[in-house]
Amino acid sequence: MTAEARKTETARTVRRGQGDRRGPGTQVAADVTAFATQTISVMGRKLVADQAGVLYMPGENVLIVSDLHLEKGSSRAARGSLLPPYDTRETLLRLARVIDAYAPETVVSLGDSFHDAGGPARLGEDDLAILTMLQEDRDWVWITGNHDPEISSRVGGMVTETMTIGGLTLRHEPLETPTTHEIAGHLHPAARLAVRGTALRRACFLGNGQRLIMPAFGAFTGGLNVLDEAFAPLFGGTGFSVWMRGAEGLYPVSTRRLLPDSY
Repeated sequence: MTAEARKTETARTVRRGQGDRRGPGTQVAADVTAFATQTISVMGRKLVADQAGVLYMPGENVLIVSDLHLEKGSSRAARGSLLPPYDTRETLLRLARVIDAYAPETVVSLGDSFHDAGGPARLGEDDLAILTMLQEDRDWVWITGNHDPEISSRVGGMVTETMTIGGLTLRHEPLETPTTHEIAGHLHPAARLAVRGTALRRACFLGNGQRLIMPAFGAFTGGLNVLDEAFAPLFGGTGFSVWMRGAEGLYPVSTRRLLPDSY
């Protein structure tokens, strides 16, 4: 297959994955309405948290996503785990839908974009072509994480440890003490609560108005309960707010309703 033919086929694959959401990025307002969103403030900056698990900075036209863990399936398969090898394609197509909706000038992947340092090399040609298409006509930034401290130039984009946009510092691992002006990932926050006698456990955004922890976006990523002791030092006992990803929306959840996993 020629390079041009491969690109055409990749475009068809992305469109099939996106379904009817193929409109131009100029229709941002209509597309955003179709998603369930919540406005979250970090140090007075109003950001759009999306049900899909991404964060949008309207003033800068920047889309932030965290913990893609691309090629986790192939990494586990190499160690004998029988996971289906489709996590990368599923994650990229989900990312394509939100990029199509917001049409950002910049996409920032907030660390652990690949499950290990060998992930970029294992990335299949078709998935690499999809990723290349997503990067067209925009800046793309890979922030390094503990799983991917180095990222191969094979996957394009710029690589950095941290960056500051609109006065907010973006990094993979949150600082271990209370701080301000920070957006981070790494911890894969998840909330658990009981609804009509049924326990629900879903990924969530976690913040206190001064800093924000992003949910993991990747198809094969798990989650750490926000009541886990790992989160306590981040907020210094001042409390936090939770926005829980649901099947039909993104929902603010009263912390009084949160349950530990052992409940």
